[in-house]
Amino acid sequence: MLTHRTTYRVIYGDTDNMGIAYNANYLRWFEIGRAEMFRSLGLPYKTIESKGIFLPISEMQCKFISPARYDDLIIIEASVDAKVRAGVKFDYQIFSEDGETLLATGYTKHACVDTHGRVVRPPAFLKDILREG
Repeated sequence: MLTHRTTYRVIYGDTDNMGIAYNANYLRWFEIGRAEMFRSLGLPYKTIESKGIFLPISEMQCKFISPARYDDLIIIEASVDAKVRAGVKFDYQIFSEDGETLLATGYTKHACVDTHGRVVRPPAFLKDILREG
């Protein structure tokens, strides 16, 4: 399974007045995780889009386990679910800095659409890079 880890420091703007990360930020962190995965594979989102393919989210889920707090260093782990054939599914785990304390899990499913907004099969260049890693 293709997996990538990246780190992120929780900034003040990510938190509520109790110093706990606001729930919607976890979805932003999922995006950071998958964007950095693509970048590490030499295929940043910008390049995918320049080839006429867009990856809008069709479904998402997040389960909160333990809070992230202001100034925490978190680890965002993104992996590709190879079982999905139509579109692309990414699974996520967010850990505390120790890499063992699980803060949240979730997934996003993405359709592949062309420049006209029509749903298309994942193109070969995308399937190949996600399969080969």
